[in-house]
Amino acid sequence: MSRNHAIGLSFAAALLLGSSFSTGHAKPLMIVGLDEKLLWDDSGKPVLSAAGKDQVLIVDLASPETPKIVAALPLKNSVVGPPVNVAIDPSGTIALVADSVDVVKDGAALKQVLDNKIYVVDLRADPPKLAATLTGGKQPSGLSFSPDGKMALVANRGDNSISVLSVNGTDVKITDTVAMPDSPSHVAFTPDGKRALVARFPAHKISMLDVAGDKVTYSKIDLPAGQWPYNVAAAPSGKIALTSDNGNAGASDGSVDTTSVIDLESNPPRIIDRVVVGDGPEGLAISPKGDVAVSVILRGSNMKNAYFYEKNGSITVLKIDGKKVSKIQDIEVGGLPEAAVFTPDGKYLLVGNYLTQDFSILKVDGTNVTDTGKRFQVPGHPASARMGP
Repeated sequence: MSRNHAIGLSFAAALLLGSSFSTGHAKPLMIVGLDEKLLWDDSGKPVLSAAGKDQVLIVDLASPETPKIVAALPLKNSVVGPPVNVAIDPSGTIALVADSVDVVKDGAALKQVLDNKIYVVDLRADPPKLAATLTGGKQPSGLSFSPDGKMALVANRGDNSISVLSVNGTDVKITDTVAMPDSPSHVAFTPDGKRALVARFPAHKISMLDVAGDKVTYSKIDLPAGQWPYNVAAAPSGKIALTSDNGNAGASDGSVDTTSVIDLESNPPRIIDRVVVGDGPEGLAISPKGDVAVSVILRGSNMKNAYFYEKNGSITVLKIDGKKVSKIQDIEVGGLPEAAVFTPDGKYLLVGNYLTQDFSILKVDGTNVTDTGKRFQVPGHPASARMGP
């Protein structure tokens, strides 16, 4: 482990010193958070390491089968929470990174504590650099930009709130805080930017926010998702949204779980279906084409002593036909898969595998998803990832 860390850090330093970053060349971009503070023993109990080795990568996916790291920033991030605590704005100008959980000394031991930082990364700099650090709510987690890029919302799991951010290039400010009844894990805008959906993890609900200009309000519309909804994403059509219902408070338990289907055109919106996926879904992504989605399945791959342990996780591929969502296949990926991202043209899918320290690269042809067999190695454990424009 220490040798891998050393190689990763040396590689990152070389990139920061020697890369010549051009946004024109580097698009489309993927942002990746590497968390080097947390692994698990065979029983699934956390094994902590001291902070200081995390990184945030900016990856050029102009050639999706041969990704290139164009910058690496020494920014703290966390695998604790949904893998959507990083994001790139619609213009490709900036990125946000939520620093959810820190590891600090507690006498001779280490312990996890909630953090409250949001990092603003200037993607137009050469190479990209940290532009600002905001202090927000406790345990900032799943976040999203509005479709016009002028606003971002951040779910604060540690203090039951949503932070509202105004965005004007690298000038990002926290302008408001929306109180929620309990802990939100992720918040995502609808394609028209007029609403946002909040995954309320311990309440097993999806709640609606109304967005009017720079004002965000909790509408008190609450939908009954499956158990422990971690992520939520709206389809490009704006007709439906999907959830990733983890089933066991962020871990596998040997039983199947679900994706809930939300009808956004109903007034009020409502849950119209649940699709059975695998054991322990965390990541969730919908293709920009809107015809296919994937749920990322843990399959107990960080719990070697469990009866349901599998060496690798998987993805469940979901076909979207209007408002009808159906499971069409399962594909094995790497150890403890977290984030999934489609390229902007919808022709490729990358899945970040935390334990195997790589991304599975899959090809997408309509609703047919196939593993290319190629892996994109990264210098650490990919905890989160999002795609840019």
